[in-house]
Amino acid sequence: MSGRGAELFELLDRGEVVLGDGAMGTLLQTRGIEPGGAAELWNVEHADTIMAVHTEYAEAGARLVTTNTFGGTSARLALHGLSDRVHELNLAGTRIAREVADRFHGWVLGDVGPTGELIAPLGVMEPGEIKAMFAEQIAALAEGGADVILIETMSDLAEVEAAVAAAAEAAPGLPVAATLTFDTHGHTMMGVSPERAAQALASLGARIVGGNCGNGPHEIGPVMTQMAQRRPAGIHLIAQSNAGMPQLHGAEFHYDGTPEVMAEYALRMRELGVGVIGACCGSTPAHVAAMRAALDLAPTGS
Repeated sequence: MSGRGAELFELLDRGEVVLGDGAMGTLLQTRGIEPGGAAELWNVEHADTIMAVHTEYAEAGARLVTTNTFGGTSARLALHGLSDRVHELNLAGTRIAREVADRFHGWVLGDVGPTGELIAPLGVMEPGEIKAMFAEQIAALAEGGADVILIETMSDLAEVEAAVAAAAEAAPGLPVAATLTFDTHGHTMMGVSPERAAQALASLGARIVGGNCGNGPHEIGPVMTQMAQRRPAGIHLIAQSNAGMPQLHGAEFHYDGTPEVMAEYALRMRELGVGVIGACCGSTPAHVAAMRAALDLAPTGS
């Protein structure tokens, strides 16, 4: 593990909380991205905007900078006719995040989202094909300077397995964090429970495991409680909740999770022993600032 990554795990091993950032996609919708547009393309065409978003989160108190590469596999980029630009777009996104992280003494999470493909026998893609897609993306994230590979918003353990294996192959020196997203019934779309997820993700080789996205703080609380109860020794937890649920106001959607709600969520996650606390869809730098303030003002154990 690199010196930067080792420093992060030293903090987590001491029981300290490391604050993550928040949404990129929903924030870009307020910055002019076309509906359905490729956010990753902004890493080269609007790099100044991506830099600004990362900087705003860092100024709000986030120590982790998540690359704008969630849809950076060839399968996802193919939807925009960009499948031949995997290396370019992921490398550009990681270099932007690296610059901001270095300026604020933070760490870069190289973001890897689901491919959108189903693995056989449910779908037509073979595990090896999915792994190759992830490896192509992860190689660029590592080259750009990622400290941790973040495999997020997954529902199928088979796809997570392919992604973790790809990380071991394409970026063998980097630790892996992996999160699944759970529904109101406390399971992923593919029926995985939080307890099973915590154990399975750790057994695959992830050093940090948890949940993200979902319907808001009220939903991720029980998920992380169950994960905390079954967390294998030496494994750290990560929670990245949506800022509530989107509500239609006129012609626009706004998330109902206020900064105050997210501040309470951050304190609850710390009580559960979650070491990496961040936010997901609908969150903004204001939400992260409220989370930072709450964690700083309320001492551990208060």
